[in-house]
Formats: sequence, structure tokens, C-alpha cells
Amino acid sequence: MTRILPHPLMSAALVVIWLLLTRFSLGHLMLGSVIAVVAGLALARIEPQPLRIRSWAALLRLTAIVTADIVRSNWAVARLMLTDGRHGARRSAFVLIPLRLRDPVPLALLAVILTATPGTAWLEHDREAGTLLLHVFDVIDEAAWRDLIRDRYEALLMEAFA
Repeated sequence: MTRILPHPLMSAALVVIWLLLTRFSLGHLMLGSVIAVVAGLALARIEPQPLRIRSWAALLRLTAIVTADIVRSNWAVARLMLTDGRHGARRSAFVLIPLRLRDPVPLALLAVILTATPGTAWLEHDREAGTLLLHVFDVIDEAAWRDLIRDRYEALLMEAFA
């Protein structure tokens, strides 16, 4: 049973969502079931290794820091957008940041954090070189951004995940 339906709850949820989005008929039930089985099999093939969290406290600290940074960054970007036409002091830049993280899950979390924070966008990750290309809306000091990413986010992600 697990070979055909490796993720039975997900497959059932997909069938229900399919039927909610389309009209209920035998044909839609069969098509939704086939799509759900194929999606479950595809997920089973690409499923990463089980995630091992080493420190929940580090994840909670990271969550608090990211929440505060997002609120602070929202205010800063709004202020820059409203006053930029008058003062013109904003300077956008691409910052190359060396990373110590290699595991895909913490890297994905870092990508979500940086992209969710207004004023920054994760553009590219070079796995071989271990570098991240980050676009920053308002750069004053590029070295400060490298230190911020390394000390504020990457260190907690490395502490949280084995």
C-alpha cells in the first residue's frame, strides 16, 4: 500500500481539493485520484532526508529576531519610499555573502527569511563557492550586511539544525 500511496493523507487532501475546485462527477473523481497518486509518488521520489532539529530554543530566538526585523524593515522601507523623491539618499546594491550553511533545509529557511524581509531579496546561491547574491534596497555598508547575515541568521540556523 505504501508503494502506491506513500503519502495517503496528502493524496486524499488533493482529491478533496480537486473536487472542491471542480464540479463533482465520476470523471473528476477519477482524474483527481490519478493526479493525487502521481503527486504522492513524485513527492516520495524527491523527499529529503528526515529533518533533525538540534535546538528548538535557537529556532524560537530566530523567529523572534526575524519578526522584529520584518517589522523594523517595513517601517524603514516605507520611510525610504516616502522620502526618497525629496532626499535621494537611497543606494541599492548587490552584496555577495559567503555562507557556511550547506544543508538545503536551513538554506531554504534563510532564503525565506531574507526574501520575506522588506528591502532584501535572495537572488542566487552558488553551491560550489558557498556564496549568496543578495539584493539590498538601501546599502550603507556591505560588510555590515555580511556580518548581519552571518551573525544574526546563519549562526542561529547552524545552531538549530545538526
